[in-house]
Amino acid sequence: MSKRKTPSLNTQSTADIAFLLLCYFLMVSTMDQNNGLQRRLPPMPDQNQKAEDQKVNRRNIIVVKINSADRLLAGNAPIDVSQLKDKIKEFLTNPADDPNLPAREDTEIEGFGTYPVSKGVISLQNDRGTSYRAYIAVQNELVKAVNELRDEFGRQHWGKPYVALTEDQQTIVKKAIPQNISEAEPKDVNSK
Repeated sequence: MSKRKTPSLNTQSTADIAFLLLCYFLMVSTMDQNNGLQRRLPPMPDQNQKAEDQKVNRRNIIVVKINSADRLLAGNAPIDVSQLKDKIKEFLTNPADDPNLPAREDTEIEGFGTYPVSKGVISLQNDRGTSYRAYIAVQNELVKAVNELRDEFGRQHWGKPYVALTEDQQTIVKKAIPQNISEAEPKDVNSK
């Protein structure tokens, strides 16, 4: 009986094709980049500045707290997440010149002129037991309030929303309506 040779497949070109397909999909597909939350850190204080000069006026800060039960407190009053955006907008604009709301400082903005910029700072504090859903919902409302104020500024001065403005105009809007959100380190209230 003669030995029969088993036919085999030529696999050299298969590896080449797989490599070319991999290269094709790497070039054509997009990779999502996680940008994270955009926050501006406060500038480092001057070495020669006295400690009393570094204090921020209490009227210029609104403290937003989320506890471990996902209950929200803005200022000293309990509030629903759906009402937070309007409260922050009122806080930052201070339409009635309320002495309990933030002061405004006339600031020279290059390419625009002098504009009364709010000194308001939003301080966000949460508990370690706060759910991620509640934390993100509050973050969204804070950013939405600032974005709406920027849209209103753009429509008032150029007749367009913020996203439709030129890059120079957007820079002016960012200086006129700053996003001053400060986050404190989460506290663990339950461990005490």
